[in-house]
Amino acid sequence: MDNLYDPAVIKSLLNRHGFTFSKRLGQNFLINPSVCPKIAELGNARAGFGIIEIGPGIGVLTNELCKRAEKVIAIELDQRLLPILSETLSEYHNLKIINADILDVDLKELIAEEFSGLSVAICANLPYYITSPVIMKLLESRLPVVSITTMVQREAADRLCAPLGSRESGAVTVAVDFYSEAERLFNVGRGSFMPPPNVDSSVIRLMIREKTPNVPNEELFFRLVRGIFTQRRKTVVNGLSGSMGVEKQLASEIISASGISLTARPEELKMPELIRLCEEYCRRCVK
Repeated sequence: MDNLYDPAVIKSLLNRHGFTFSKRLGQNFLINPSVCPKIAELGNARAGFGIIEIGPGIGVLTNELCKRAEKVIAIELDQRLLPILSETLSEYHNLKIINADILDVDLKELIAEEFSGLSVAICANLPYYITSPVIMKLLESRLPVVSITTMVQREAADRLCAPLGSRESGAVTVAVDFYSEAERLFNVGRGSFMPPPNVDSSVIRLMIREKTPNVPNEELFFRLVRGIFTQRRKTVVNGLSGSMGVEKQLASEIISASGISLTARPEELKMPELIRLCEEYCRRCVK
């Protein structure tokens, strides 16, 4: 069904199925016909690839993915959308729709069962309220995927794609950079959606690293990163002391030994400095 960008067609479709938009689920359907083909093409939807799509909605992006990829698994939380998807995507035999919360799905098992012999990529149009939890689940699960291409709120894209050491970087930026190489692909205005949201969006792509940075203890590394960024506008000394319970003099010694200025703020640190900080913290504080 190729006319799913037409607001009149969408309204007729939704009315026929008695569907109303859910603010709680952050539902906004794309009506800009240039967006989904670009997401599909830049998101590795092509021969030899299987695609996991998160949040297909009425199937606008799914339609483009199915045209290009070998197989598509679309995961939709809202059960009310299932009969709509059955209608709009009925022509595709390389599609499977799963009614589930993405945060509850065992994606490693899904990939092993559904995509044997295929490379795998993830494409999504994430509701803004759940962007960070979903992205972190995808990254921390160390899935055998090539890329994650998703639309997010433009401010979230600023944080997710910020260079480490810049003012926009935060704990989530560090995590994204640890597992992937992030790139903003293009921006999408609020008028591209029905109903229009109150913010603009960006499409980003995370290319998954084959090898992540070497840290002494990954769980502790991220706990330390989250800890120092809770006071991002204060110095790293204050962050380490306040969040990790390190006496201030010892915190200063750890930071100096890591080659970091005592006046540095967390947002100024790049990955090598964060790794050295973790190594020095482990050497002095972890028994």
